[in-house]
Amino acid sequence: MIKPYYEEENITIYNGDCLEVMKEFDNESIDMVLTSPPYDNLRTYTGFEFNFEAIAKELYRIIKNGGVLVWVVADQTINGSESGSSFKQALYFKEIGFNLHDTMIYAKDNYVTLTHNRYEQSHEFMFVFTKKNLKTFNPIFIKCLTAGNKRTMNYVCGTTKENSALRSGTDRNLIVKDKKIKSNIWFYGIGAGRSAKDKYIFEHPAIFPENLAKDHIISWSNPGDTILDPFLGSGTTARACKDLGRKCIGIEISQKYCDIAVKRLGQEVFNFE
Repeated sequence: MIKPYYEEENITIYNGDCLEVMKEFDNESIDMVLTSPPYDNLRTYTGFEFNFEAIAKELYRIIKNGGVLVWVVADQTINGSESGSSFKQALYFKEIGFNLHDTMIYAKDNYVTLTHNRYEQSHEFMFVFTKKNLKTFNPIFIKCLTAGNKRTMNYVCGTTKENSALRSGTDRNLIVKDKKIKSNIWFYGIGAGRSAKDKYIFEHPAIFPENLAKDHIISWSNPGDTILDPFLGSGTTARACKDLGRKCIGIEISQKYCDIAVKRLGQEVFNFE
């Protein structure tokens, strides 16, 4: 039995190989997985490697029916060509039984200029997989800029049923609603003071924004659900779960990064603005 590296109420962190740790989990015991794995040449991670296909199968085994896997990943460019690893992984998840519920984009609004002979790379994929039928969706809404105007085909902020009525001509008197569900392209700032506030967190080379974790956890889970991050890194998922009333299991192979995650859990609630 693998012992936890750190425990507090509703949060457990394991320092070890996620494949070996997950083998001790019960079938269908996890409500949601949110993670960003190493990819391409970063697959060798602080001296460690991971077996993608074996990990994917374990994730399918332990996620509950109706549960969600959010896989945040990008591709390395090698000899002028993107690797395509992200798509290969997405297709493999489908092959073993997951549904590809949505291909979302994490867009960086202050991306780094790399002077490539192409447009600058400013995004990562956020593949959202479900195991059988989706159980939970708590949509995030944004304001409609044309709220209060008479609905036209240019201003179709409303329900699917209402928009169908508008298209068919059965109702031409619909009014633009105050809000709508946001799109599947999510913009976040990156770097110091934006992905996270504290400098020590950036000792990990590839953190994702705290608000990204928050938005996915709100969207695909409910308070009290158990969230797993098998590549915990600096602890973003665990910190977000603590602040949002979810249980969290984090697995991280590097003890250095486990210590960063534990330190984050001891700090005040971070600001989700």
